[in-house]
Amino acid sequence: MALIGLTGGIGSGKTAVSDLLAKLGAGIVDTDLIAHQITAANGVAISAIKKHFGPDFIAADGSLNREKMRSLVFTKPEARKSLEAITHPLIREESSRQALKLSQEGARYLVFVVPLLIESGSWMTLIDRLVVVDCPEEVQINRVMQRSNLPREDVERILMSQATRVERLKHADMVIENQGSLQDLEVEVQSLHQKILQI
Repeated sequence: MALIGLTGGIGSGKTAVSDLLAKLGAGIVDTDLIAHQITAANGVAISAIKKHFGPDFIAADGSLNREKMRSLVFTKPEARKSLEAITHPLIREESSRQALKLSQEGARYLVFVVPLLIESGSWMTLIDRLVVVDCPEEVQINRVMQRSNLPREDVERILMSQATRVERLKHADMVIENQGSLQDLEVEVQSLHQKILQI
């Protein structure tokens, strides 16, 4: 079974692409969703985060205080490393569990949606092909500002913490251009699906 990595910068449209691939029979493992699950109220990462960072980083409902943690990891790289040391092994474990389940359920191939796939290094050794969802930075910024209600400088800071477009495209086996309509994207994804079936 083909193992496909799907990545792209924030606001590039990874979820739109993975949703369309799911409709075509792909098994989707979304590491961003898993990261949210393990840091939700009573999530498996919460006690370790509380122990390492302190109760201030846990919101009143028992979930991760995302805003506070975002501010910290942007200013202190060592805090980001500590958070990743807690969350990454748990994300990997849950990804494996979901991948096994999807393959047993008859998925045609598996797609691992990993926002920081290039940056992580280790994911590259686990996949057969890398698909990059790409669009101009200005498009990304506008999408994220509208979607997440974040000020422009926050979005730009997130972009700066990710691999550049050039870096991502350098590693790509296949590229999905996502700056047009949903219909345009559907045509691109259909073509991608056919290519993956031939791997």
